[in-house]
Amino acid sequence: MSPTVDELRNEIRQAVGRYERPVSTAFTKEALAAICEAVGYDIDTDRLPSKPQMRAGILWKIGEQDDDDPAETESPFRKGELEAIAAALDDG
Repeated sequence: MSPTVDELRNEIRQAVGRYERPVSTAFTKEALAAICEAVGYDIDTDRLPSKPQMRAGILWKIGEQDDDDPAETESPFRKGELEAIAAALDDG
């Protein structure tokens, strides 16, 4: 049985040193910043970029998008994207 979206988010959180969440919630800016660091997407940690910018950068760095255009990542990650991120972190 494949993991749920919540399980995937928690797996990713743990892989980047963040805390598991007992309730369903999208990634915080801080969690996205930790994922950016883990996949090698450079961001200004003094003033974090927008969530769409960080999501786009993460997907670009793992090969799921052609660039880091935030216009395509206005909503939280979909299950397939979470699976790709989890796999990239496992490989890393």
